[in-house]
Amino acid sequence: MHAMHASHIAWRVATVVSCMAFAACHSDGAGPPAPGVTFSAEQVTLNPSGYAPLTARIHVESSTGTKVAVRVAGKHGATSDVRKAFDLLDTAHDVPILGLYPNSTNTVELTFTNASGTEVGQRIYTIATAPLLANTFPQITIDSKQEGMFAPGMTLVSYFGYGNTSSPQRPFIFDEFGDIRWYLDYASSPSLANLFYDDGVERLQNGNFYFGDGSSNRVYEIDGLGQVVNSWPLPGYQFHHEVQEKPNGNFLVTVSKQGATTVEDFVIEIDRTSKAIVRTWDLRTSLQYGRRTLTGDAVDWVHINAVAYDASDNTIIVSGRTQGVVKLDADNHVVWILGAHRGWGTAGDGTDLRDLLLQPLDRNGAPIADADVLDGSVNHPDFEWNWYQHAPLVMPNGHVMLFDNGDNRNFGGSPAYSRAVEFAIDPAAKTVRQVWAYGKARGAETYSRIVSDVDFLSTENHVIFSPGAVNRATNFGKVVEMDYVTQGIVFEATITPPIAQFGITLHRTERVALYP
Repeated sequence: MHAMHASHIAWRVATVVSCMAFAACHSDGAGPPAPGVTFSAEQVTLNPSGYAPLTARIHVESSTGTKVAVRVAGKHGATSDVRKAFDLLDTAHDVPILGLYPNSTNTVELTFTNASGTEVGQRIYTIATAPLLANTFPQITIDSKQEGMFAPGMTLVSYFGYGNTSSPQRPFIFDEFGDIRWYLDYASSPSLANLFYDDGVERLQNGNFYFGDGSSNRVYEIDGLGQVVNSWPLPGYQFHHEVQEKPNGNFLVTVSKQGATTVEDFVIEIDRTSKAIVRTWDLRTSLQYGRRTLTGDAVDWVHINAVAYDASDNTIIVSGRTQGVVKLDADNHVVWILGAHRGWGTAGDGTDLRDLLLQPLDRNGAPIADADVLDGSVNHPDFEWNWYQHAPLVMPNGHVMLFDNGDNRNFGGSPAYSRAVEFAIDPAAKTVRQVWAYGKARGAETYSRIVSDVDFLSTENHVIFSPGAVNRATNFGKVVEMDYVTQGIVFEATITPPIAQFGITLHRTERVALYP
């Protein structure tokens, strides 16, 4: 027994890690490795990119080929643990560590298995982190949580709070307990020190994150450690609002054309590999530049704030905040227009857009003939138009869901409420039926006249409704997850920033796994 104890101590002393600057850490074995397996060259680096303070990288080598699994110990039991198993069998591992707590001494456990899946060793590290940036990040209050009911993962927030021209925007991820477990701070970056991602950050099909930046005027791909993996220029155009990845990997980007007299009225497609612009949509041609029904602005006349791809017919769906929602084909021709009928006439290419306006139906599928409803000045019990909407998406059933902000609703805007709303659209018959909505009953509590997001989680059949700029006595944003069928709330959080620049707390939210 004494001989075994001495051997264990010697093994532990021989494998103390080298801790890099800013990382207060140490390693402790959790029992000796399997016979014939030793570990060496251990090194922990906190925030290896310099831009993601709640991340680390652990380098460790094993004498034989191993696979490694990570556990970042949570503060609230097993459900707050962050876990990831890597498939690579190797003798040298550079393990990305995500999900550290700020201002904490974090426990990180690595478990090693051999090719047959047998555990051959375990290493435990403690990693100390600094507090969050002072007066920058919000208070997160969990208002409601139904254990085991909400979608797994954490909530990625494309945060506006405290963003201004002298500091970059800082997205963050918080867990079900309201703890921030990841964030980006590019203040020291030579290219992203003034990051303005507008709509925000989303996850690529390959597991990395991506966003557009209106300051450096590029699209960026980054990994979970905040390191830039790739970027794409926008020659001749200026980024604003949104970039979306198509199934083929190309990017759809909302842009302004440099040198033009108008802004925010183009969409381009960038080839992922060649980085060339391969398609352009000019809304001055496809829509009606002179329509001033919802705006008097002759420069920002349409204000594209979102674009979505519809793979069923190779079209794009564009949200023009002050015009409505329009579907365009690959040749920039209008397929349909979703919005109040008032004021529509002839497009820049001569098309009569009145022929492409969607006809609303009641719940029984009969056309709504009331001229005031068609015009948009009043609502129908079964149908309401979208007003200054954001974040359209194509659901698995082909329907369109969006965040109906409600600003200037019925050309007046009172009463004030926002909705998540689902429309069934028949492009051949040019009809639209409202089939689902949430938010009207909550009124001013979730009213956000600008920004905001809605997501449909098909696996759980849930909707996440995220009003991003609720302006009351205190400015805040919300994340409301509900069961689609019952509309019962399974998770709700309120995000209250120290300062909401432009009155905005957040633009978009996404439910994500911290590790892809």
